[in-house]
Amino acid sequence: MREFGKLEAAVMDRVWALGRPVSVREVLTELQKSRDIAYTTVMTVMDTLHGKGWLRRRLEGRAYSYEAVASREAYTARLMRGALATSNNQAAAFVHFLAELTPTEAEALRQALKIVPPS
Repeated sequence: MREFGKLEAAVMDRVWALGRPVSVREVLTELQKSRDIAYTTVMTVMDTLHGKGWLRRRLEGRAYSYEAVASREAYTARLMRGALATSNNQAAAFVHFLAELTPTEAEALRQALKIVPPS
């Protein structure tokens, strides 16, 4: 799976942060706090994300409302699985990954393994 482009990531960050169905105008307003960007650009990016399956949309009057199909954490997990899939030796990839974990990350892994133990 490919990582989001910079503008796709900025849009998804706003959608995830708002945590509810949003209009293009709402995302535009959020993005304009940190950059100069046109309504049509945001609309195109959100339509593209819908086409890629990352956003669902519902027609409300004359405009769509959009919401994330998956959480930020699910997106991160897909990226991690995609990266792992590129290795010819997944065990070695895991060893390198685990060797680079910070103590905080190692604790997060321990907690996650309590929730979903290895099968």
